[in-house]
Amino acid sequence: MNSHYHVVVKLDTSEDWSEQDVIDRWLTLYKGPLLIQRHHRGEALTPAERDTVSSIIEIWRQRLQSLSWFMKLLNEPIARMANAEDNCTGHFWESRFKSQALFTEEALISCMTYVDLNPVRAGISRTPESSKHTSVRERIQPAFNLSEAIKDQHLAADFDLPIKPLLRFEDTTKRDTQTGIAYSLSDYLQLVDWTGRAIRDDKTGSIPGKLPPILTRLNIPIEQWLVNSQHFEKIVHRRFRKSA
Repeated sequence: MNSHYHVVVKLDTSEDWSEQDVIDRWLTLYKGPLLIQRHHRGEALTPAERDTVSSIIEIWRQRLQSLSWFMKLLNEPIARMANAEDNCTGHFWESRFKSQALFTEEALISCMTYVDLNPVRAGISRTPESSKHTSVRERIQPAFNLSEAIKDQHLAADFDLPIKPLLRFEDTTKRDTQTGIAYSLSDYLQLVDWTGRAIRDDKTGSIPGKLPPILTRLNIPIEQWLVNSQHFEKIVHRRFRKSA
């Protein structure tokens, strides 16, 4: 949006990360103190130095799974770029970010739908698939190259860690840990489309009621859609990236 943004984030713990895992992740963002650099190079440390290293790593571990620290790392470069464009200094964001925990599937899907429909409700876009900077459009027509974006960040060290795309939709509910969104992507798109057609007095925009359903607008055969949604991560580079 022009004045703000929304992001739906899945928090993950780093309890299974080794100390080296934590160091590798942190050093992609920052250079790190000399003591950590020595430890990273495999140099011998005294017991007191090793205790200090362990204390630093635990602080980093907490920060790497902290929403507040994530927002700091996200907002700071945006503020720097905006101030550079306007040739000014000072605070860019009006206030600290606000967050709301989403504990149920209903809360998650409702929030995702709200965020994906923001450009439509603001009258900026006519349909979800034509909106910019939304995850729903990226799922429909992938165009964002995550690996290239990471290369452009001028990180402190080479980024050789797993790259995480948008959280995938899973058609079925699992008994073990649910790593994805327990909802089918086609159902989600139809939900967003149906919700966006509702006219709200407090919003300026809505999806025109005369438009055909979203899957019809996308002109995707149902058989192909099922393949796309079920095996998205496997086929995304082959099927979508080249035409983006």
